[in-house]
Amino acid sequence: MKLTLSWLKTHLDTSASLGEVCETLTRIGLEVEGVHDPAALLKNFSIARIVTAERHPNADKLQVCSVDIGADAPVQVVCGAPNARAGLRTVFSPPGAYIPARKITIAKGVIRGVESGGMLCSAGELDIPGDDHGIIELAEDAPVGAAYAQWAGLDDPVIEINLTPNRSDAAGIHGIARDLSAAGLGVLKTPDVLPVEGKFACPVSVTRETDARLAPWFGLRLVRGVKNGPSPAWLQERLRAVGLRPINALVDITNFLTFDRGRPLHVFDAAKVAGNLVLRTAKADESLVALDGKTYALDDAMVVIADDRGPESLAGVMGGEASGCDDATTDVLIESALWDPHNIAQTGRKLGIVTDARYRFERGVDPAFALPGLELATQMVLDLCGGEASSPVFAGAVPHETRIVDFPWSETQRLSGVDVAPAKATMILERLGFAVENLGEGARITAPSWRPDIEGKADLVEEIVRIEGVDNIPSVALPRADGVAAPVLTPLQKRARAARRALAAQGLVEAVTWSFVSAEQAKIFGGGNASLTLANPIASELSDMRPSLLPGLVAAARRNAARGFGDAALFEVGQVFLSDDDKGQKIAAAGLRRGVAGAGRHWSAPARAISVFDVKEDVFALLQALGVAVGGMQVVSGGPAFLHPGRSATLQFGPKAVIGWFGELHPAALAQLDCEGPLAAFEIHLDALPAPKSKPTKTRPKLELSDLQPVSRDFAFLVDRAARAGDLVKAVQGADKALITSVDVFDIYEGKGVPEGKKSLAVAVTLQPREKTLTDAEIDAVAQKIVAEAEKKVGASLRG
Repeated sequence: MKLTLSWLKTHLDTSASLGEVCETLTRIGLEVEGVHDPAALLKNFSIARIVTAERHPNADKLQVCSVDIGADAPVQVVCGAPNARAGLRTVFSPPGAYIPARKITIAKGVIRGVESGGMLCSAGELDIPGDDHGIIELAEDAPVGAAYAQWAGLDDPVIEINLTPNRSDAAGIHGIARDLSAAGLGVLKTPDVLPVEGKFACPVSVTRETDARLAPWFGLRLVRGVKNGPSPAWLQERLRAVGLRPINALVDITNFLTFDRGRPLHVFDAAKVAGNLVLRTAKADESLVALDGKTYALDDAMVVIADDRGPESLAGVMGGEASGCDDATTDVLIESALWDPHNIAQTGRKLGIVTDARYRFERGVDPAFALPGLELATQMVLDLCGGEASSPVFAGAVPHETRIVDFPWSETQRLSGVDVAPAKATMILERLGFAVENLGEGARITAPSWRPDIEGKADLVEEIVRIEGVDNIPSVALPRADGVAAPVLTPLQKRARAARRALAAQGLVEAVTWSFVSAEQAKIFGGGNASLTLANPIASELSDMRPSLLPGLVAAARRNAARGFGDAALFEVGQVFLSDDDKGQKIAAAGLRRGVAGAGRHWSAPARAISVFDVKEDVFALLQALGVAVGGMQVVSGGPAFLHPGRSATLQFGPKAVIGWFGELHPAALAQLDCEGPLAAFEIHLDALPAPKSKPTKTRPKLELSDLQPVSRDFAFLVDRAARAGDLVKAVQGADKALITSVDVFDIYEGKGVPEGKKSLAVAVTLQPREKTLTDAEIDAVAQKIVAEAEKKVGASLRG
């Protein structure tokens, strides 16, 4: 719903500013979605007069103009408009002004060797209606130096509000003004609608041949001798402001009242109507060429207004082209009617027609304003187009439904927590149009005809509270009922939260992907079980429940790469589905890195592509953040089939306690996923991790800082090629747990000098004395223990 500030003030006597109006609208439930203020965009543009216009010395199509902008001295402007001439009053843009249509900011410049201190503007450049083939031509009395927007009447801001479906009364600007008046922002102006005296009997009758529920009431009146043509400038400007195209005076009047009072109307060219009008449902073989030029096939559930030839209008939705009014119209039939909202909505959906009339009728218009709306439209036609009016004719009766609610004043505080005094609540309701009969502790409240959404006490509380101010509702914690446990997160929920924080701290960006993948992707990642195929997938490529989080992350990385962001670092925490029972649903944390998203870029060294070790670092950081002790965890070479066999590993606490994997994706898998590498990833099943201890250990770890210098020794061992470096590290650490504080692998070598089938693993061992400095003999003793343990546990021998 759109309205202008000046249009609103024709119904609301207020001095409130634009900001106050917008703030109040949102506060009372009519949320402001946007404000378009042309004056703000055109604030730097002023009226100027071209004093002289001479040919540019270096360009045939340019002129050098001396421009009077109301300052002490004229400004020199280079202009290419063909209509630039001495004496012309136009619009000047100074340096620093923003040109809306071009989306540029003007600056002083030199054009073909001549300095230009601004710009003379066309209508198109200011994004306003007008000729775009030359600069704007203003009247000779336009005041030089004045702000152009104010002088041209372009300072009327347009407000767009978002209406909820229940607020049909606010589909008219008068209804919006009523709400603002109730909120104390001004006084509502509601002039009486006087009946128009009929000079003769209407020659066209109306008969209702359909269920009264579908067409409760229909009013018609003939105005003859009208002179149709363009509507007045004020009416055209208001329609354009809310996004409507002026057509002619007769049609513009109906569009104006649709927005002004929320009362849709329709006009027929009486000369194009054959015989009398009938309200009926359409026949199965009938069609209608509507005002939009399209032909619509009708069915027997749609209500039409028909003459002797057939349907002339689709009731409450759109009129027909055959009986439309044009400049040749001299006699016009004005229609005001009530229709069934459900039938209007159903017809509009079937035919795919969205109109301002349908928008209002399907939400419910004010039945009591049906006849006044006809009188108001008739008077506007007489005022703008002349002619004389007939007496109106009717079919059916206007429904008069009285909805009375017995309302205790204490209900407001009970439901909302806001204590509104009965006198204040009465004032609010009466300003909104409710009739209040005060009964002491309560009241009998009658809802107005324009509020079909008022059904009970809670609706009245909502009206009182939204006008009083939702901000006044106190924030009070609900009392905890007996037997309701205190809020607590499960260990798995805590792990999921901790996993997100840990992975984000590693520099990965969280992604949320579909829980569905294609059948081909499911098979790649170990799924494809028929029991996990969806019976009714939302898309053919989303047919199976995902067995892994990785397909979605790979697809996200691929899309980022296609848009120029190849260095992706993504993670997701969510469900995976390994079978169709509850035991097959797992919570996993997965991540991937692509391109150089592991090492980054720096001028000091060439960019390094990610590798298996980058995601290994992510995995261990995740496990550390989750409090998982990795001392007993095994890192087994190799992983699932979609990983590179020599650049991947499986994480487990035993053959039957696998918790996840990490590694680089296999080139074949990348090809099947249509994604280019390098790409490394990991996935950990959070519910497979060892449960935390229910009781803390009795002994607390102590941080011991020694004053003595640590000692580092390097050892190079010959081991079988298949031996795991981790096994060697554990063996070395077990040689003396008191002295050995760290063991780091710093070299792996195979080749000359190393026997066939063997490899050399070099480790750096750090010894930290705590009581006294170690002697050479003590260091040698520890070294012998290290060599002995490595030989015993791994079969390693010290390399000579």
